[in-house]
Amino acid sequence: EADADEASVRRLCDDLNVPLTVGKGDVPAAAAAQGDGLEAAAREARYEFLTQAAHEHGARFVATAHTADDQAETILHRILRGTGVAGLAGMAIARPLSPAVSLVRPMLAATRRHVLAYLAERGIAFREDASNRDVTLTRNRLRHELLPLLRSGYNGEVDAALLRLGALAAECQKVIDALVDDLQRRAVVCERDQAIVHCDALAGQAPYVVRELLMALWRQHDWPQQPMSFQHWQDLAATAQSGPALWRLWRRDLPGGVRAEKKGEQLVLTRPC
Repeated sequence: EADADEASVRRLCDDLNVPLTVGKGDVPAAAAAQGDGLEAAAREARYEFLTQAAHEHGARFVATAHTADDQAETILHRILRGTGVAGLAGMAIARPLSPAVSLVRPMLAATRRHVLAYLAERGIAFREDASNRDVTLTRNRLRHELLPLLRSGYNGEVDAALLRLGALAAECQKVIDALVDDLQRRAVVCERDQAIVHCDALAGQAPYVVRELLMALWRQHDWPQQPMSFQHWQDLAATAQSGPALWRLWRRDLPGGVRAEKKGEQLVLTRPC
């Protein structure tokens, strides 16, 4: 099936005189090695390949065809997994893939129905990935089973409601990001593989903002976030906001190889190379 997909894309590129770059990977092996599900491993492999291809061709942008329907599915999926405000915002219209390459989603405001109508009106052929019909995958069960049930039995406008929730969450996240940026300037000293948090500056801060600060430090240092559970973030934030540990050194080895140490009013986060 994948070979047929490639052949279809190759024919289209030949017709349009557009260069084509093809890559292949062993997704099940990657999933097993990373401890991820197939969907997550496939997504990671795709973006890694696209980023590499963009670098090789000197491209600054990678554009994907995600639609508003994909956005609604993403938000619902994240709700079911117990996401935070940033997750409720769904997919960003643009985000960096590397310092030199950005991912853009120019069709995020268009619905799947409108895209299909556009193609039909202009007689443009298209090919659907067969894996989109595989209901053993969580994302496809949401698309083919749960969302139709919600539309027919609970809210006929559930897609619009999810998109509205995402837009509101994105606005909230901007406020949170501003609070985190201000707090980081006052409370954190960052080095190449280390972050020192001056915990006295966290006094009176909402625990949510402190957790967001810690997650921001993980992202800035490119430390693995996937192994960190909500309870890990909760416990670390509580430790950062607890009284000074003057009489002993508090130390934890966290998932992903990060070590947290607190002594007095400093929380030191390191990930040895």
